[in-house]
Amino acid sequence: MLALRRSKDRGYAHQGWLESWHSFSFADYHDPAHMHYSVLRVLNDDRIAPNSGFGTHPHQDMEILTYLLEGSLEHRDSMGNGSVIQAGEVQRMSAGSGITHSEFNPSESDPVHLLQIWILPDRRGRTPEYEQKKFLPEERRGRFCLIASPDGRDGSLTIHQDVRIYASILGADDTLVYDFDPGRKGYLQVAAGELIVDGRPLREGDGLRIAQRERIAIGTPGQTEFLLFDLP
Repeated sequence: MLALRRSKDRGYAHQGWLESWHSFSFADYHDPAHMHYSVLRVLNDDRIAPNSGFGTHPHQDMEILTYLLEGSLEHRDSMGNGSVIQAGEVQRMSAGSGITHSEFNPSESDPVHLLQIWILPDRRGRTPEYEQKKFLPEERRGRFCLIASPDGRDGSLTIHQDVRIYASILGADDTLVYDFDPGRKGYLQVAAGELIVDGRPLREGDGLRIAQRERIAIGTPGQTEFLLFDLP
Protein backbone atom coordinates (compact mmCIF):
# COMPACT_ATOMS: atom_id res chain seq x y z
CA MET A 1 0.00 0.00 0.00
CA LEU A 2 1.23 3.45 -0.98
CA ALA A 3 -1.03 6.31 0.16
CA LEU A 4 -0.08 9.78 -1.02
CA ARG A 5 -0.78 12.88 1.07
CA ARG A 6 -0.38 15.96 -1.06
CA SER A 7 1.20 19.04 0.44
CA LYS A 8 -1.91 21.16 -0.22
CA ASP A 9 -4.11 18.71 1.69
CA ARG A 10 -2.23 19.13 4.99
CA GLY A 11 -3.48 21.26 7.85
CA TYR A 12 -2.35 24.89 7.63
CA ALA A 13 -1.84 27.68 10.14
CA HIS A 14 -0.49 31.20 9.67
CA GLN A 15 0.21 33.33 12.74
CA GLY A 16 2.15 36.13 11.06
CA TRP A 17 5.54 35.13 12.47
CA LEU A 18 4.88 31.39 11.91
CA GLU A 19 3.67 29.54 8.82
CA SER A 20 3.07 25.86 9.50
CA TRP A 21 1.82 22.85 7.54
CA HIS A 22 0.63 19.85 9.59
CA SER A 23 0.79 16.32 8.19
CA PHE A 24 -1.13 15.08 11.25
CA SER A 25 -3.67 16.63 13.61
CA PHE A 26 -2.01 19.37 15.65
CA ALA A 27 -3.17 22.38 17.69
CA ASP A 28 -6.34 23.77 16.03
CA TYR A 29 -6.10 21.36 13.09
CA HIS A 30 -8.05 18.15 13.75
CA ASP A 31 -8.64 15.43 11.19
CA PRO A 32 -9.69 11.96 12.46
CA ALA A 33 -8.22 10.41 9.30
CA HIS A 34 -4.80 11.90 10.04
CA MET A 35 -4.15 11.62 13.77
CA HIS A 36 -0.85 9.74 13.48
CA TYR A 37 0.80 6.95 11.52
CA SER A 38 2.18 4.10 13.61
CA VAL A 39 4.15 5.94 16.34
CA LEU A 40 4.75 9.02 14.16
CA ARG A 41 2.51 11.56 15.89
CA VAL A 42 3.54 14.98 14.50
CA LEU A 43 5.29 16.09 11.33
CA ASN A 44 5.14 19.87 10.98
CA ASP A 45 6.72 21.87 8.16
CA ASP A 46 7.46 25.21 9.83
CA ARG A 47 8.77 28.57 8.64
CA ILE A 48 9.63 31.08 11.37
CA ALA A 49 10.06 34.77 10.57
CA PRO A 50 13.21 36.67 11.59
CA ASN A 51 13.51 37.71 15.22
CA SER A 52 10.56 35.50 16.20
CA GLY A 53 9.89 32.15 17.81
CA PHE A 54 8.18 29.98 20.38
CA GLY A 55 8.32 31.24 23.96
CA THR A 56 8.98 28.88 26.87
CA HIS A 57 6.48 26.01 26.81
CA PRO A 58 6.25 22.49 28.27
CA HIS A 59 6.47 18.98 26.80
CA GLN A 60 6.07 15.56 28.37
CA ASP A 61 6.44 11.93 27.24
CA MET A 62 7.36 12.60 23.63
CA GLU A 63 10.44 12.07 21.45
CA ILE A 64 10.90 15.40 19.63
CA LEU A 65 13.26 15.93 16.71
CA THR A 66 13.96 19.15 14.81
CA TYR A 67 15.49 18.89 11.32
CA LEU A 68 16.87 22.24 10.15
CA LEU A 69 16.56 22.89 6.41
CA GLU A 70 17.42 26.61 6.25
CA GLY A 71 18.55 29.23 8.72
CA SER A 72 19.35 28.81 12.40
CA LEU A 73 17.34 28.28 15.56
CA GLU A 74 18.27 29.23 19.11
CA HIS A 75 17.27 26.66 21.75
CA ARG A 76 17.08 26.92 25.56
CA ASP A 77 15.58 24.40 27.98
CA SER A 78 15.03 23.56 31.62
CA MET A 79 17.86 21.00 31.51
CA GLY A 80 20.30 23.89 31.12
CA ASN A 81 20.97 23.42 27.42
CA GLY A 82 21.47 26.48 25.26
CA SER A 83 22.59 26.28 21.65
CA VAL A 84 22.03 27.55 18.13
CA ILE A 85 21.05 24.82 15.67
CA GLN A 86 22.23 25.40 12.10
CA ALA A 87 20.93 24.08 8.76
CA GLY A 88 21.97 20.45 8.40
CA GLU A 89 21.78 19.80 12.14
CA VAL A 90 19.24 17.62 13.92
CA GLN A 91 18.13 18.12 17.50
CA ARG A 92 16.60 15.44 19.71
CA MET A 93 14.74 16.02 22.95
CA SER A 94 13.30 13.17 24.96
CA ALA A 95 10.73 15.08 27.00
CA GLY A 96 10.11 12.18 29.37
CA SER A 97 8.82 13.22 32.80
CA GLY A 98 8.68 16.85 31.67
CA ILE A 99 10.71 19.74 30.28
CA THR A 100 10.22 23.34 29.24
CA HIS A 101 12.03 24.95 26.33
CA SER A 102 12.01 27.86 23.89
CA GLU A 103 12.90 28.12 20.19
CA PHE A 104 13.81 31.42 18.57
CA ASN A 105 15.04 32.63 15.18
CA PRO A 106 17.88 35.01 16.14
CA SER A 107 18.37 36.41 12.63
CA GLU A 108 17.26 39.97 11.89
CA SER A 109 16.69 39.17 8.20
CA ASP A 110 16.56 35.44 7.39
CA PRO A 111 13.64 33.07 8.02
CA VAL A 112 14.05 29.54 9.40
CA HIS A 113 12.68 26.46 7.65
CA LEU A 114 12.46 23.25 9.66
CA LEU A 115 10.65 19.96 10.06
CA GLN A 116 9.48 19.21 13.58
CA ILE A 117 8.85 15.55 14.36
CA TRP A 118 7.13 14.02 17.39
CA ILE A 119 7.34 10.29 18.03
CA LEU A 120 5.42 8.45 20.74
CA PRO A 121 7.96 6.98 23.23
CA ASP A 122 8.32 3.32 24.21
CA ARG A 123 7.32 4.17 27.80
CA ARG A 124 6.32 7.13 29.91
CA GLY A 125 8.24 8.95 32.62
CA ARG A 126 11.79 8.70 31.32
CA THR A 127 14.45 11.12 32.50
CA PRO A 128 14.55 14.01 29.98
CA GLU A 129 17.49 14.04 27.54
CA TYR A 130 18.95 16.38 24.92
CA GLU A 131 21.18 15.72 21.92
CA GLN A 132 22.09 17.40 18.65
CA LYS A 133 24.34 16.54 15.73
CA LYS A 134 25.32 17.89 12.34
CA PHE A 135 24.96 15.63 9.30
CA LEU A 136 27.05 16.99 6.44
CA PRO A 137 25.57 17.08 2.91
CA GLU A 138 28.12 14.51 1.74
CA GLU A 139 26.90 12.11 4.44
CA ARG A 140 23.36 12.35 3.08
CA ARG A 141 24.06 12.62 -0.65
CA GLY A 142 23.11 9.57 -2.72
CA ARG A 143 22.46 7.32 0.28
CA PHE A 144 20.22 6.67 3.25
CA CYS A 145 21.92 8.48 6.12
CA LEU A 146 20.68 7.20 9.47
CA ILE A 147 19.98 10.25 11.66
CA ALA A 148 18.00 8.63 14.51
CA SER A 149 17.62 5.08 15.83
CA PRO A 150 16.86 3.21 19.08
CA ASP A 151 20.53 2.34 19.69
CA GLY A 152 22.27 5.39 18.22
CA ARG A 153 24.20 3.25 15.77
CA ASP A 154 26.30 4.65 12.95
CA GLY A 155 26.51 7.99 14.74
CA SER A 156 22.77 8.60 14.75
CA LEU A 157 20.79 10.29 17.50
CA THR A 158 19.22 7.96 20.07
CA ILE A 159 15.42 7.89 20.33
CA HIS A 160 13.39 5.82 22.77
CA GLN A 161 11.24 4.00 20.24
CA ASP A 162 11.68 1.27 17.62
CA VAL A 163 12.01 3.79 14.78
CA ARG A 164 14.78 4.47 12.29
CA ILE A 165 14.88 7.83 10.50
CA TYR A 166 16.95 8.39 7.37
CA ALA A 167 17.81 11.61 5.55
CA SER A 168 18.89 11.72 1.94
CA ILE A 169 19.87 14.21 -0.77
CA LEU A 170 19.57 12.98 -4.33
CA GLY A 171 20.58 14.34 -7.71
CA ALA A 172 19.15 13.56 -11.13
CA ASP A 173 21.30 10.47 -11.66
CA ASP A 174 20.73 8.98 -8.20
CA THR A 175 18.39 6.12 -7.36
CA LEU A 176 17.90 4.31 -4.07
CA VAL A 177 16.11 1.13 -3.05
CA TYR A 178 14.88 0.53 0.49
CA ASP A 179 13.96 -2.92 1.84
CA PHE A 180 11.48 -3.19 4.71
CA ASP A 181 11.59 -5.99 7.24
CA PRO A 182 8.34 -8.04 7.48
CA GLY A 183 5.58 -6.19 9.31
CA ARG A 184 7.29 -2.79 9.19
CA LYS A 185 5.73 0.39 7.83
CA GLY A 186 7.24 3.49 6.30
CA TYR A 187 6.55 7.18 5.88
CA LEU A 188 8.39 9.35 3.36
CA GLN A 189 8.39 13.16 3.51
CA VAL A 190 9.70 15.31 0.67
CA ALA A 191 11.55 18.24 2.22
CA ALA A 192 12.66 19.89 -1.04
CA GLY A 193 12.46 19.17 -4.76
CA GLU A 194 10.66 16.26 -6.40
CA LEU A 195 10.77 12.47 -6.08
CA ILE A 196 9.52 9.45 -7.98
CA VAL A 197 8.65 6.50 -5.71
CA ASP A 198 7.75 3.30 -7.53
CA GLY A 199 6.66 5.42 -10.48
CA ARG A 200 4.61 7.89 -8.43
CA PRO A 201 5.66 11.56 -8.62
CA LEU A 202 5.95 13.46 -5.34
CA ARG A 203 6.62 17.16 -4.86
CA GLU A 204 7.95 19.27 -2.02
CA GLY A 205 5.75 18.88 1.06
CA ASP A 206 4.14 15.63 -0.09
CA GLY A 207 4.10 12.63 2.24
CA LEU A 208 3.72 8.93 1.45
CA ARG A 209 2.41 6.22 3.76
CA ILE A 210 3.97 2.84 3.04
CA ALA A 211 2.61 -0.49 4.28
CA GLN A 212 2.77 -4.14 3.25
CA ARG A 213 5.65 -3.43 0.91
CA GLU A 214 8.92 -5.34 0.87
CA ARG A 215 10.75 -2.71 -1.16
CA ILE A 216 10.43 0.76 -2.65
CA ALA A 217 12.50 2.37 -5.41
CA ILE A 218 13.27 6.09 -5.13
CA GLY A 219 14.53 8.43 -7.84
CA THR A 220 14.29 12.08 -8.81
CA PRO A 221 14.13 14.17 -11.99
CA GLY A 222 16.35 16.81 -10.41
CA GLN A 223 17.65 17.66 -6.93
CA THR A 224 15.74 16.61 -3.82
CA GLU A 225 15.96 16.16 -0.07
CA PHE A 226 13.71 13.82 1.89
CA LEU A 227 13.23 11.90 5.13
CA LEU A 228 12.27 8.23 5.35
CA PHE A 229 10.79 6.78 8.56
CA ASP A 230 11.00 3.02 9.18
CA LEU A 231 8.18 2.39 11.68
CA PRO A 232 6.75 -0.49 13.74
